[in-house]
Amino acid sequence: MPRRAASSRVVVVGAGVSGLTTAVRLAESGLRPRILAQDRPAATSSAAAGAIWDPTYARHSRRDLWATRTYEVFAALAAAGLPGIRMVAAFEASRRPIPPPPYASHLPHYRECDREALPDGFVSGYRYRAPIIDMVPYLRTLSDRVVAAGGELQFGIRLRSLQEAFADADVVVNCSGFGARDLVPDPDVVPVRGQLVAVRNPGLNEFVAERTDVPGELTYLLPHGELLLLGGSAQTGDADLRPAADIAAAIVERCSRIYPAIAGSEILGHRVGIRPTRPEVRLAQVNLGGGRHLLHNYGHGGSGVSLSWGCADDVTASVLDILGT
Repeated sequence: MPRRAASSRVVVVGAGVSGLTTAVRLAESGLRPRILAQDRPAATSSAAAGAIWDPTYARHSRRDLWATRTYEVFAALAAAGLPGIRMVAAFEASRRPIPPPPYASHLPHYRECDREALPDGFVSGYRYRAPIIDMVPYLRTLSDRVVAAGGELQFGIRLRSLQEAFADADVVVNCSGFGARDLVPDPDVVPVRGQLVAVRNPGLNEFVAERTDVPGELTYLLPHGELLLLGGSAQTGDADLRPAADIAAAIVERCSRIYPAIAGSEILGHRVGIRPTRPEVRLAQVNLGGGRHLLHNYGHGGSGVSLSWGCADDVTASVLDILGT
């Protein structure tokens, strides 16, 4: 494996949103992290995400703290005009009474909807304002920030174990997502396949989602300018990255019931990604002895984007403490 600069004592494994965000925080704190990853950011599951801020699908006692911090960062980046990040109106509704998640009432512009303001067939709903991210340019921006702050990115690196990452590092941060199942190894990490359909946007400018308890059926519409992403799906235990025609057709049909204007919209493409799901996010430090420390930051499920900056802050604080910086 290629050697990194001697001044860099930290390696980050993985170049998805968790790995890149963590590397940004480390680099901009004065360290010189080196990212090791098999795939470039644009080829990761993070790049396939629709990426509306929504921490619902992760579990951890610090989840809401991480989510709040991440919301604040995205709001600041949107206000600064960073390409690919916007604050949008969000509308979530259900066909049966479902209370909103605990964090929702604290969001800007939150309000519950009157029954007459809901689409036909819906009985409860609420509105708020949230960040939405165009992931490919955003991941490129994160990569640029890592390099600008003195970090390094190396791709095409296939690790057989996390021990290999310690070849010339004192600290390794494991942000390998679903790869953690084999690298750690951690059998608690389970793939949950998600699929999106990209169509030409007929004019929707707000995020719309239907809350349901039906496993595997996630219905939402994500506006990205002229592109509208329709979702979604959740197949537990499935890691197949090939689009499935039947799932795509079901997604379009469900979304058309909420927003009929898309029924005849041109289909522009399909996205498939693997959510690295775990009963609880693993953000933990392991002292391996001999001056070596392993920090885990994985298992975010479908909320990796939504928790990214909060988790990166916690990891960076731990690394700085370990190195006495």
